[in-house]
Amino acid sequence: MPKITLAALVRTVAQRLAEAGVPDPLVDAELLAAHVLERRRGEVQAAIVRGDAVGEATVAAMEALAARRERREPLQHLTGVAPFRHLELSVGPGVFVPRPETEMVAQYAIDALLNAAEPDPIGIDLGTGSGAIALAMATEVPHARIFAAEVSADAHAWASRNTAGVDNLTLVLADLAEAFPELEGSATVVISNPPYVPDAAIPRDPEVRLFDPALALYGGADGLDLVRVLSGRARRLLKQGGLLVIEHGELQGQAIRDILAADGWRAAATHHDLTHRDRATTALNG
Repeated sequence: MPKITLAALVRTVAQRLAEAGVPDPLVDAELLAAHVLERRRGEVQAAIVRGDAVGEATVAAMEALAARRERREPLQHLTGVAPFRHLELSVGPGVFVPRPETEMVAQYAIDALLNAAEPDPIGIDLGTGSGAIALAMATEVPHARIFAAEVSADAHAWASRNTAGVDNLTLVLADLAEAFPELEGSATVVISNPPYVPDAAIPRDPEVRLFDPALALYGGADGLDLVRVLSGRARRLLKQGGLLVIEHGELQGQAIRDILAADGWRAAATHHDLTHRDRATTALNG
């Protein structure tokens, strides 16, 4: 078999992914190569520049992964990991893959914990999925006590794997409407990235439409059923003046502010993400 360079292999895979409509084909091809070779992406790029050759096993593994990515299976399902802030989370079928925009949403909760007067402030993540937000709070604010709830058994299994051994984080399998009755009136911040896609809407990206669990996506006719539940539950969990943080779709800010105002929240405000789209709404428990 003629010698195949890593550069040629990555180039071929990137072309296949581009033809399949994958948004960042070269990035994905390099990350797949890094996964197969058990190297960092920067090491793969260096090997490409050097003209390193690869063996038949590497070619076969890359071709198998490329075929799955062509069908728009999420890259994170193929590599088994997803980055989130400073973390690397284990993900796969049955759990929502954390998105970069949620990293900014988590910052509001982290800042609230860092600025809290209590020596051990409490943060609660309702609908934690992979555990991304809860784990970010627990590791970036180590003096805080973090509690996370997830209703899906499949997602809870991934969250358990990601949060194992984190002493200041408690994870439970529970509906967000009923989680943590023992904490009522004591939390500094409650945060949630609830399902907010309207039931009749069809997500544009195949990775979302075909592979993300429906339980993590759809939130009723207007997408806000869980937001209504969350508003009531968070009011009971938070102390006076505590902060609620909700991630949502870009067209839902006003509707969420109206829900929160009707429930007695104060100072509801909607915040943009880095693309200047509405991404999160915060409010204070009045």
